[in-house]
Amino acid sequence: MGPFLRDHCSQAGSSVLGLDISKPREPWTSGVFEHCDVRDYDHFRRLISEFRPDRIFHLAAQSYPTVSLEKPRETVESNLCGTINLYESLRSLGMKSRVVVACSSAEYGFVEAQNIPVKETHPLHPLHPYGVSKVGQDLIASQYFVNYAIPTVRIRIFNTTGPGKLGDVCSDLTKRAVELELGINQRYLKVGNLTTRRAIGDVRDLIRALWVSAERAELGEVYNVGADRIYSVQEIVDAIRAKLNVSFEIEQDPQLMAVR
Repeated sequence: MGPFLRDHCSQAGSSVLGLDISKPREPWTSGVFEHCDVRDYDHFRRLISEFRPDRIFHLAAQSYPTVSLEKPRETVESNLCGTINLYESLRSLGMKSRVVVACSSAEYGFVEAQNIPVKETHPLHPLHPYGVSKVGQDLIASQYFVNYAIPTVRIRIFNTTGPGKLGDVCSDLTKRAVELELGINQRYLKVGNLTTRRAIGDVRDLIRALWVSAERAELGEVYNVGADRIYSVQEIVDAIRAKLNVSFEIEQDPQLMAVR
């Protein structure tokens, strides 16, 4: 999401400061890039103080549910403590930057079919440390709006994919399918649950939604942002198969049946 958001902000005439814990995979083509771990309060606060942004899009997170099962402490420190560091920086500096916080549909956990499409008022029952950390982030952001009037909008993001995405069902299946076509692997596509259904949006649509949220959303509110079309994993596999010049068989892998 970061590079797409950077480009959108630059095209809108904004000066952009991008922060990340690691070096970008591709050159940072516009604006300024700074290496920053959001868990490092002093560094984070200094950068905010120097740049003094009018808007902040808070996307920083350990965002993989499966990783959070292995690294729950790191996940909570990045997602929850990093958010506290952001708001404490703004509070201590007396700044009223408008903050758009990237929350997650993982906060809801399992949702019964009769409650779909899920509403923002639906109970939050996360299924893994990642989901728990995003609930905490969500509520902390709300509290800093209530307690300190820091302008805040919370966006619960549903499944999103696009160029540069790694580690989601679309990119993983596509990568393995291309490897089959290139002869790198045997002609078996390993999959998890083929009946799982997901609403999958395009990252470029999401970025437009984040930008509009900063301009028009009601401060203090939370909004769900996701696609309106739902795909089963089987449909995703079929769409990939139609694009390839090689046939392959499907093999279900128990390790891929985990909650994601």
